Amino acid sequence: MSRTGLKTVLVPDSVTASIDGQLVRVKGPKGELSVVLIDDVEAQMTDDGIKIAARDDTKRARSMWGMSRTLVANLVEGVTEGFEKTLEINGVGYRAQMQGKNLQLQLGFSHDVVYPIADGIEVKCPSLTQIIVSGIDKQKVGQVAAEIRQFRPPEPYKGKGIRYRGEYVFRKEGKKK
Repeated sequence: MSRTGLKTVLVPDSVTASIDGQLVRVKGPKGELSVVLIDDVEAQMTDDGIKIAARDDTKRARSMWGMSRTLVANLVEGVTEGFEKTLEINGVGYRAQMQGKNLQLQLGFSHDVVYPIADGIEVKCPSLTQIIVSGIDKQKVGQVAAEIRQFRPPEPYKGKGIRYRGEYVFRKEGKKK
């Protein structure tokens, strides 16, 4: 039995939620999001919020139950608070800056990497070595942060590259003479 799925998704007063069959639509102060749940689970509006339940006791229904509840909870959290990922850049000469709607990265290549920012995502560079990716859709925020990190992942010898804030990079010892 899913312990996550048993919890009710609380809907704050500033958020309006509607359920139309398998479509759950949530509207709040930061915007509007929706998700289509699979047929093995069902969503119901209650006085507390949104309750997700498995339709039957199959293995697939039980495994999708908690995930579906988490997807709906992420919608509610996204339209109220939003999501944010912070990336840090380590390396001599490595820097990032915004150039209009594009993120320009200098990562030790012979050319600058220009990354266009998708709609619904906001990217800020408070310093030359820090990138903050924010938005209301958790999946999009994580995807953009992962794509930016992929240009120069941290390497194990000197730790140079782009890493998430708080990410541990396993360091290796260099060659011995």
